[in-house]
Amino acid sequence: MTDHYQKLAETAAALVAPGKGILAIDESSGTIKKRFDSVGVENTEDNRLDYRSMMLTTEGLGEFISGAILFDETIRQTLPDGRSMVQAMTEAGIAPGIKVDAGAKDLAGFPGEKVTEGLDGLRERLAEYASMGARFAKWRAVITIGDDIPSRACIDANAHALARYAALCQEAGIVPIVEPEVLMDGDHDLDTSFDVTEATQKALFGALYDQNVMLEGTVLKASMVISGSDASDRADVAHVAEATVDCLLNAVPAATAGVVFLSGGQGDVEATAHLDAMNKIGEMPWPLSFSYGRALQAESLAHWAKDPKGHRAQAQAILLHRARMNSLASIGQWEEDLEGQ
Repeated sequence: MTDHYQKLAETAAALVAPGKGILAIDESSGTIKKRFDSVGVENTEDNRLDYRSMMLTTEGLGEFISGAILFDETIRQTLPDGRSMVQAMTEAGIAPGIKVDAGAKDLAGFPGEKVTEGLDGLRERLAEYASMGARFAKWRAVITIGDDIPSRACIDANAHALARYAALCQEAGIVPIVEPEVLMDGDHDLDTSFDVTEATQKALFGALYDQNVMLEGTVLKASMVISGSDASDRADVAHVAEATVDCLLNAVPAATAGVVFLSGGQGDVEATAHLDAMNKIGEMPWPLSFSYGRALQAESLAHWAKDPKGHRAQAQAILLHRARMNSLASIGQWEEDLEGQ
């Protein structure tokens, strides 16, 4: 393995080191506006900087968080103390990551389905992000379960885009996180979620192989195999954990550096419980950890929003607690009674 690819493998391994996971704070301006609206905070650049810097300067966060995925605006920002966001993260032992896709757009010819765009000009953007200190990137595809969807065309189009993105990342010395999210929206059962997730992951890894992507330098950000949010009889924690692990074993090559899960609309403790249950099943070919957004941020955001200056320390303590709970879950050592501590 050349030095270039050795560094990719080392970075990927560090992202999924035992007891560590990834903080997703890469919300677009529109998404963060919805979050801020829900807690009565004005969506200004200063408020976005204050909120995200509150999280990233939490003392001790680097013990549980290996990296954080940033939005383009955030990676360019400077803290009030004069440090760049990247410098502050690096000093805290948190690797800077960057969201590089341009969002999911309607897939022409396939009503109700999406394809993620953003490949045009990506090589140049990745070179700039690498020069700014980004060590990994993220690209999210969206797969919807519904009447007669997803189509094979939708799955294949998204798998191809993810693979092209991943190849460009590795060329630039950046570890790609590939995220084919199967949405929870709908009333589908666990078996349907399993079938769609398995087909999506198999298509993705086939495309990664076709594009000469090195799996040891690649991290999968996976959705859990879980009942639809409107399902009448939702599967319990044990069944979700078992189905998700079975799906991964069927579809994900052992050479992959690691698997981190998205929370996808789950509650904070629910997402932690599912991750813990998977890790209690036994040893896996790859680390199973977390890359949560809302499931790490929600309670901290609500507390911070009440008084951004006065509640900063308490909001950081809440974030640190959730990070520690998920750290324990990532090594199968979480227990629900720890949540009250």
